[in-house]
Amino acid sequence: MIIETILFDFDGTLAELHIDFSAMKRRIAAVAAEFLGRFPDPSPLPALEWIDALAHELGDGGDGRALAFWSQAMASIQALELEAASKGNLFSFTRRVLEELRARGVKIAVVTRNCEKAVRTVFPDMDGYGFKLFSRDHVARVKPDPDHLQTALRALNATRRESLMVGDHPLDIETGKRLGVRTAGVASGRVSLSELEAHRPDWIAPDCAALVHLLDAHNLLPPRRLGQR
Repeated sequence: MIIETILFDFDGTLAELHIDFSAMKRRIAAVAAEFLGRFPDPSPLPALEWIDALAHELGDGGDGRALAFWSQAMASIQALELEAASKGNLFSFTRRVLEELRARGVKIAVVTRNCEKAVRTVFPDMDGYGFKLFSRDHVARVKPDPDHLQTALRALNATRRESLMVGDHPLDIETGKRLGVRTAGVASGRVSLSELEAHRPDWIAPDCAALVHLLDAHNLLPPRRLGQR
C-alpha cells in the first residue's frame, strides 16, 4: 500500500542534537530535593515520566507544591533542551527530504518529546516546509503513548493504514507498532542499525534520505505531482 502520510521523530532523525539526559535527571533531582527535603532515588523512568511520578508523590494536598515542582522541573529541562538546540543542526538531507515528500503530496508531521522552542531553534524556517509539528507542548500524552501519533493523524486527516512512523530510537518503533502503523528505523541517532533491526521495524536505513530512496525504489511513495520537478 502506498505511504500517504509520514510521521517523523525530530532529535536524531531530522536533526543532530546532543542532549545530556544524565544531566537532565540531575536537574530534576535537584528541583525535587527542594520540595521533598531529600534527593530522590534515581529512576529508570524517562525524564518527563519521572517528573510526573515525583509530582504525584508530592500529592495534591491543596498547597500547590506538586504543580510548583512540576513547573520548575519542566523549566529546568527546557533550559537544557534549548542549550542543546543552540548547538544543534538539521542534517544536511533534511530540507531536501521534506521538499521531495511535499512534491509527492505526502502528508508530514513531526512528532517529538522535545519542546517547540527547541525545534524552532534548530529549524527556524520550518513553517515553509509544509509539515505540522506535534511537540510535547501540543499533546496531553507523549510517545510512547500512541495517542501522540494518533493526535497527529487526526490533524492530518490520515488513516493508520496509509501511515509510516520514522525514528532513530526503539521507542519510535514501539510507539508506531502500538498504534498499528508501519514503522521505519533510521540509524542517524545514537542507536545502531543492528539494534534497531532487533525491534523489527518494517524498514531500516542509515538515515531519512536513504529511507526515502528505499521506499521510492519499492514504489511505496506517491508519484511526483504534475508540474513538480
